[in-house]
Amino acid sequence: MVDATVAPLREQYHIAGMAVGIVAGGKSYVFNYGLANIAGRKPVNDRTLFELGSISKTFTATLASYAEVKGRLSLADPVGKYLGSLRGSRFGDVTLLELGTHTPGGLPLQVPGVIHDNDQLLQYFRRWRPAHQPGTYRTYNNPGIGTLGLITAKSMSARFENLMERRLLPALGMRNTYLNVPAGRMSDYAEGYVGAGTPVRMKARVLWQEAYGIRSTAADMTRFLQANLGLAALDPQLRRAILATHTGYFQAGPMTQDLIWEQYPYPVALQQLLAGNSDAMLFEASPVTRLSPPEQPRQDVWVNKTGSTDGFGAYIAFIPAKRLGIVILANRSYPIPARVTAAYRILTALARADSGATQ
Repeated sequence: MVDATVAPLREQYHIAGMAVGIVAGGKSYVFNYGLANIAGRKPVNDRTLFELGSISKTFTATLASYAEVKGRLSLADPVGKYLGSLRGSRFGDVTLLELGTHTPGGLPLQVPGVIHDNDQLLQYFRRWRPAHQPGTYRTYNNPGIGTLGLITAKSMSARFENLMERRLLPALGMRNTYLNVPAGRMSDYAEGYVGAGTPVRMKARVLWQEAYGIRSTAADMTRFLQANLGLAALDPQLRRAILATHTGYFQAGPMTQDLIWEQYPYPVALQQLLAGNSDAMLFEASPVTRLSPPEQPRQDVWVNKTGSTDGFGAYIAFIPAKRLGIVILANRSYPIPARVTAAYRILTALARADSGATQ
């Protein structure tokens, strides 16, 4: 099934290399295809590092949730409690929860290009005025979750990259996942490709680490899937933190907005997934309904997140009730509907096979 799904994708979208990780039946599987580097003719293997793009946001959300479990912050707190220079400003009144659910009131998709450091970023936030009342519209963006990452690091008295690379990732058993790829692993770092095959990799910009900076292998990402499916042996506080990121806070059109994760009642139709992962949900403001009280983590849901950089495209999804999960990594940013459709085809087939085996 994986072979039959990946082959036409690679051909249609001229994808040099792909890796697919699957969790099913209590086991993990990795399937590698094509080339990580065209010029060097280097094949994709279990050590190949792909850029995750915005799937990185789910790790930042996990770290923030862990800080809350540890009593270092509360998602109900306003930004100004942690960033003193923003006290009294409109952005200072935004809550950490609103940062982590894309509902602060209308932030741009990217950090404006004129901002080159965190001091300039805070000045920008000081002048910022919301287009909508916080908590009423979802506008997908990098600055919000990026700032939540900054605040999380400050609350835990450490650098964000150290918290991620020395604490969270090792605790998840992810030994081949990085914000900063070590020199000794650069040969495993896939080239991304644009156009007719121009190589490209992510460039460091303000909030890149917090919003889209992780590189990982398909094998390591199956460990992240296991952690989110409740199948991994973890510290109890980390387990609680991960589960808490699956809490539903807002109804946003076809999907429920969790802490960065997006979820749908399961079983779910492909068209609903495509609507929730559409350009409209990515680029346009969508009215939301606050769930009060928040919806507690459920088993009968499809949870997902997309991720893209200029040269890479990724998608991750899991179904807790079925103990099924998939991550698809590619060194080209091909259309999101194709990623969602591929994952849906594979997981639906596995779910049907599992149901047949247990009847």
